Amino acid sequence: MEPPTPVRILTVCTGNICRSPVAERLLQAGLDQVLPHGFEVASAGTRAMVGEPIQPLSADIIRTFGGSAHDFASRQLTREILGATDIVLTMTAKHRGEVLELDASLLKRTFTIREFARMLDVLEERERLQKHGGNAPATDSRTLWRGLPARAASVRHLSLAADAADNDVIDPFRRSEDHYRQMEDELAPAIISILRYARLNAPAAG
Repeated sequence: MEPPTPVRILTVCTGNICRSPVAERLLQAGLDQVLPHGFEVASAGTRAMVGEPIQPLSADIIRTFGGSAHDFASRQLTREILGATDIVLTMTAKHRGEVLELDASLLKRTFTIREFARMLDVLEERERLQKHGGNAPATDSRTLWRGLPARAASVRHLSLAADAADNDVIDPFRRSEDHYRQMEDELAPAIISILRYARLNAPAAG
């Protein structure tokens, strides 16, 4: 019997050397703790610096939070990559638009990562109240995550950003350490929200 197909998540930025690799490696590390072999997280760039490694300051952030920055090479976003993806998480609204220019069929499965995290926070609270009411649906993790984009989009109106800029993660490339810290400040809470949602919806230990 073949093992279940993992849920495939793609993170997207511009050069694929600063922001999306941080999201990729930290999401993968955290999701591996929640459900080993249940997720495959990858990344790509809309104007990738193909073959380049992760920028050193981004690599430091990855290692600090328990991920690995090894064996990474930037790659260009393509329709083929998108075609094998369940959920696309972009670093900015502009990247989301560029994803949809390549494959408009992904409209309901593509979010900025900060927007998606806010949606999961809303879903988490809604599901907490349902559990108290005894109405929580039972489903396996892979089915849950493949249906998650539609459920997340259904609460979009409850998770709107106060400012459109709050959907984006700053690009620190060729900028100061302060800009990398700002990237970390914007990206880390979103990653934590996604991992918490995964943990709260993980299958019970047998």
